[in-house]
Amino acid sequence: MKRRLSLFWAVLILAASPLACARTARPPAQSPASASAPTETFSILPSGESEHTLTHDGRERNYLLYVPVSVDWSQPVALVLVFHGGTGNGKSARVMSGFDQVADQHGFIVAYPDGSGRLSDDIILTWNGGECCGYAQKTNVDDVGFARAIVAELQSQMNVDAKRIYASGMSNGGILSQRLACEASDLFAAIAPVAGTLNVRDCVPSEPLSVIEFHGTADLHLPYDGGVGEESLAGVDFNSVAYSIQFWTAFNNCESAPLSESFADIQHETWTCPGGINVELYTILGGGHAWPGGRGGWPGADEPTQSISASQLIWEFFAVHPKP
Repeated sequence: MKRRLSLFWAVLILAASPLACARTARPPAQSPASASAPTETFSILPSGESEHTLTHDGRERNYLLYVPVSVDWSQPVALVLVFHGGTGNGKSARVMSGFDQVADQHGFIVAYPDGSGRLSDDIILTWNGGECCGYAQKTNVDDVGFARAIVAELQSQMNVDAKRIYASGMSNGGILSQRLACEASDLFAAIAPVAGTLNVRDCVPSEPLSVIEFHGTADLHLPYDGGVGEESLAGVDFNSVAYSIQFWTAFNNCESAPLSESFADIQHETWTCPGGINVELYTILGGGHAWPGGRGGWPGADEPTQSISASQLIWEFFAVHPKP
């Protein structure tokens, strides 16, 4: 029976890293396999962190962009969108996840968007993930359209690989990544929610896509088995991890029995599906509401396990799951 999870609303107060210096970049060579127009000239953004603002649906929206020095502009470049948790912002998602370091190693671009809020542009920000959360859900903010707008803007500026566009996020941000899989599977090749389950009433993806999910069994904000968490500030009844996984394995016509392995405090399950699609679940035994391998979100927050790095595993998963 369908059960639901609750969402944590802890403010992530970690400071963002300083802006990196610009460098001169080589113009990208066009690839016949890329969906970018072969005759288009791109203005390469400098390496390092930069802040961007665009207008979507009558709102000014913000996002941070990280472009590693290691990007190879002779090839179309992968893009990962990482969405913060409820009441966080793009800066906190950047620090908590450590995705910049993974991008440095593997040469892909990362965008850290800001949600929306009632008070200001950078505090108590939330995402409209369907049946949650906060200001964004209550005012029906078009966050799916905002994600599409970010991708479109970056495609106009850089040689983004249309087959390698991905979404991840923590908690409310993970829930949004699930909604993107439902409503923007034409754009995103795979998603990677962390502590965020599927909470869209009518999820009808236009095409299959791969999913990798991370969740702790002792999460008191978004309980693994669903319901309202003991430490939830949202008081919303969310779907369970099992509900999310069952939906994606059924939609993707995956094999019913997963391959399973266990080590340390980790249980890892993989479902194989037609067309090179996979669904994977990393269960953190005794794990709380945290980004595995990352940093805690605020003083007193759940400590993330260091047995695995979610960011590294997410990229490894994304790297082998482009669009066909």
